[in-house]
Parts: sequence; structure tokens; C-alpha cells
Amino acid sequence: MLKKILSLASTFIFVLTFSSHAFAHEDAAHVDVADAWVRATVAGQQGTGGFMKLTAREDLRLVRISSPVAEVSEIHEMKMGANNVMEMRPIAGLDLPRGKAVELKPGSYHLMLMSLKQTLAKDSKIPVTLYFKDSKGAESRLNLQVPVALAPTADKASQPIHKH
Repeated sequence: MLKKILSLASTFIFVLTFSSHAFAHEDAAHVDVADAWVRATVAGQQGTGGFMKLTAREDLRLVRISSPVAEVSEIHEMKMGANNVMEMRPIAGLDLPRGKAVELKPGSYHLMLMSLKQTLAKDSKIPVTLYFKDSKGAESRLNLQVPVALAPTADKASQPIHKH
């Protein structure tokens, strides 16, 4: 009887965990992710951006990203450069102070997926893995299934994709 109850409870937790609009699987990272999306592409397009809000429950640093849909995956920032020209460049990492939402958005910090292996169709989902380091240097990762969209929409933008 106890075995049956535990089995039902496990199934219930599994269904709740994976029934949201997008879902995350946590290995060790203590990060909540909301408003995640990757910009859809057209045939032949070689790069696109990814956007989300990250809230760490301890001081962490986002140190790299990966996705099987791209040969190159980087953390980028856009900022005003010389001659008042906006420049985009890769960065080595992004600090995530405990409890403070850090937004990755167009025109600012974002994920960059380049040398795409496929077209990213609107309303599909792609796997993206975020890698973190804590203050002691311990690494963790967070596996996400991120929705592909033309832009964030009001109904999706407020949905957390990973919440504890």
C-alpha cells in the first residue's frame, strides 16, 4: 500500500513538474528562470538570440551556455562603444547576485546561438543548458526547454519556466 502511494505521489510530482509551458531540469543550479524565449529564424539564418530572467538563490555566475541546435553558444552583451555605435561582444560570464533578477533581453545581455544547425521554427522548443559557478568554484548546470518565438507575448512572458 505504501509503495503504491509513493508511486502515485512520484507520478503526480512528475506531471506537475513537466506540464508547464516550458520546463527545466535541475542538476545542481539554484536558479529560477522566467520569461525565457529564443528568437525564431528563417532558412539560412546563422544566428539568433535567447532571452530570459534569471534569479539565483545564492550568489552565482553564469559562465557558459550550450545547445545542440548551434555549433557556437555564447553569453553576449550589447553596449555603446566608440563613436556612439552599439557593439555586441561575448563575455566570460555574468554575475547573478542572490535574490536579484538579472534580465537577458534584446539590446543588453543575452544568449547568442551561432552557426545554427537548423531553422528555429516559431512555437517549437529547443534545449539550452546554462552552466554556473558558485563562490567556491563549484559548477552546476540547468537544462531548459526554451520556447521559440518572434517576440515575447503577454501570455507567455509572465510564465516561470522553472520555479522551486
